[in-house]
Amino acid sequence: MTNERKIIAIPMGDAAGIGPEITVKSLAKEEIYNMCYPLVVGDAEVIEKAIGVTEVGLKVNVVASPAEGKYEFGTIDVLDMDNIDINELQPGEVQAQCGQASFDYIEKSVKLAMDGEVAALATTPINKESLKAAKVPYIGHTEMLEELGNAPDPLTMFQVNGMRIFFLTRHVSVKEAISQMTKERVHDYLIRCDQALQRLGVENRKLAVAGLNPHSGEGGLFGREEIDEIAPGIEAAKKDGIDAYGPVPADSVFFQALNGKYDAVLSLYHDQGHIAAKMTDFHRTISITNGLPFLRTSVDHGTAFDIAWKNIAASVSMEECIKLAAEYAPKFTRESL
Repeated sequence: MTNERKIIAIPMGDAAGIGPEITVKSLAKEEIYNMCYPLVVGDAEVIEKAIGVTEVGLKVNVVASPAEGKYEFGTIDVLDMDNIDINELQPGEVQAQCGQASFDYIEKSVKLAMDGEVAALATTPINKESLKAAKVPYIGHTEMLEELGNAPDPLTMFQVNGMRIFFLTRHVSVKEAISQMTKERVHDYLIRCDQALQRLGVENRKLAVAGLNPHSGEGGLFGREEIDEIAPGIEAAKKDGIDAYGPVPADSVFFQALNGKYDAVLSLYHDQGHIAAKMTDFHRTISITNGLPFLRTSVDHGTAFDIAWKNIAASVSMEECIKLAAEYAPKFTRESL
């Protein structure tokens, strides 16, 4: 093994969804093995079934620990949790066994990361209904990772074609999001964004803040949020040494970041940043969860039960997810608990 290539854990996701398929399709690409050592944390029988369905012609090597992996192109190393009854597996349907198993894969992967046995996680889709059916007390990855990683309020970053986007607010109404756009929050998030980029190995970090109103309010003609809250938050961050800019009108800031003017953009609300990323390249938009003791990347799509196990699902997002984990893993600064 080289010093640069790291072991990346890939929890298999919901077995009834497209996770197993996009995993084996991704690992049928030799370039993945040129960048990292991929380790699937899942069920070996399900992976064997996915190999058959996708006809990728790979072999499975069952291991008990990451150290046992061969990490050779043509062979998928699987840390086998053996927790799916393959005879009871119903593709494309909500099942309690799949919900419980998908949680087990994440829990095991997090432990491996916390123990330093893997360098990062590249996660596949899980299903909220399956988790509920299994009485797993989490609704998604973020909530699991918060508790398992002892990391409250993790910070999401999207990356696509070199453009990085952070989000000031989460899944709330636009009205509620605007109420959360305080100078204190903008200040705090710019500091957190800068720290996140630093952990990822980004030097000389330039952070832009998107404007809320047309033309960033045009000096108060189209709203005062930029004047009263957003700009003062940026100025406070600058006083703390953050190389921050803005508010920059939202109709141009993402284009500028895509072309290298800024290292990242702080989007003010959910759709503002999501639309910019997904219109750039929907399939290559990858999510990175910052603020954890370990590196985690994720595809930004769901389990796609409607096309699961039909050899239809494209693996582009999963490939990018693994590649991004591999790119950042050698530079990533781990945080102690």
